[in-house]
Parts: sequence; C-alpha cells; structure tokens
Amino acid sequence: MDAEHELANRLWSLLYAEAGPLTVAQIAEWLRMEPSAVPAVVDALANRLQDTPFLVRTVAGGVALATRPAYTAFLDEVGGRRGPEPLSHAAWECLAVIAWRQPVTRAEIEAVRQVNSERALDTLVARGLIAEVGRKEAPGRPILYGTTPRFLKEFGLGSLDDLPPAPFAAAP
Repeated sequence: MDAEHELANRLWSLLYAEAGPLTVAQIAEWLRMEPSAVPAVVDALANRLQDTPFLVRTVAGGVALATRPAYTAFLDEVGGRRGPEPLSHAAWECLAVIAWRQPVTRAEIEAVRQVNSERALDTLVARGLIAEVGRKEAPGRPILYGTTPRFLKEFGLGSLDDLPPAPFAAAP
C-alpha cells in the first residue's frame, strides 16, 4: 500500500470516528503533515469513495464524512428514523433573514417580515440552526442572532460565503 493510500485510509478513519467536521489544522496535526498537503489527501479519499455510499464534504469550515443523499430514504426506512418536523414558513423566513443579514436583532427580523418572530426564533435556537452571538449597542441591548456551524453543516455550506445572493433587498 502506498503512502497516499495509507494517508487516505487514516483520514477516513478519523472522519468516521468524529461526529462533526475536522479542520485542516486538526487533520494536519493528527496525520503529522503540513496543512498545505491536506487537500491532496482529502481529494485522494474523495476519489476512493466515488463508488461507495459515502462522500467527503467540506462543511462548516472543515471536512466531514457523509452518506450520499441517494441512501437517505433507505437509512430512514430500515432504521425507523424520523427526521425532525419540517420548519414552518415563518422559521424559514427568519432563517433566511438571519443567514444573509447576520448579526441581526429580532426587531430587525420583524421589520423585514412585518410579523412577530419570537416563536420562529425559539424553534431555530432549539434546532441549533441559530444562536445568540452578542448584544447590540442600542437601548435595551437587544440580542443579536447569527447562524451556527450546524446551520452550515445542515445546508452543506463550507462557509457563509457559499450562500447565493440574498433573495431580498439589502438592509438600508
């Protein structure tokens, strides 16, 4: 077995053992290599996994092992798993405003949506898709919301830079 194959196997085992994405720095440290060499090992593993139910994804600023989408229904069927209840329309709207305008306050979200957003925000916090990221320097010091690494992972984004252009007018 050549060195590249062995490094790809070691990366595979690391990704399999970890619950979340690994950063390039973590991979480099654990594989005892330069960070600049990590993308080549990730690519080698991705190539090895082409004809398997698994793939390597760059999400939430790191690298993770995932099951190909074609196998999701099968896994749900045999595992008796039920996914979480779908997000409400209000929660989707709030999530969109937060994703593109973060950090943002509840009042700023409600100014865009023109309706109360408290319940939708509670749902998004409970799901781990958004979190409190600070307080605005304004009267009452309202909570600022932003997306979480879980948001990036759930939507397959490497970073917020991977979001498409905002589907609504920019904030004034």
